[in-house]
Amino acid sequence: MQLTRYTDYGLRTLIYLALLPSGRRASIDEISSTYDISRNNVNKIVHQLGKAGIIETKRGKGGGFYLKRAPQELNIGDLVELLENTLQVVECKVPQCRILPACKLKGILGQATQAFLDSLKAYTLADLLEDEAKNLIQILNIQSH
Repeated sequence: MQLTRYTDYGLRTLIYLALLPSGRRASIDEISSTYDISRNNVNKIVHQLGKAGIIETKRGKGGGFYLKRAPQELNIGDLVELLENTLQVVECKVPQCRILPACKLKGILGQATQAFLDSLKAYTLADLLEDEAKNLIQILNIQSH
């Protein structure tokens, strides 16, 4: 299974936000330039994460966004489910597959997808930073301003 770039970018954005010093906000331009992601993609991600209550956003002067919840409260499996449009490995109904009534493949792939998600649900955003926060801050050139 391969996650979409959107989910990849969403997780990268959350990693960045988790590394920010307390009280510091990020901007769309900052995330966009740090990861070389289009502003449009970052804007969509920030909007979705804000609607889900994961980040807090503020417009205008002094605006930006930051994590609303602690990294240890953000489950990777839940984040993937939120960011992915669909987790179906195969589409059997559009167009309708001729063997669908007798096929076991969809069920097997569904079990594999659930096992994938269950594995991701064993981790939080904090787990991604554990023992690497200093290296990541240096690599991403995160400033305290």
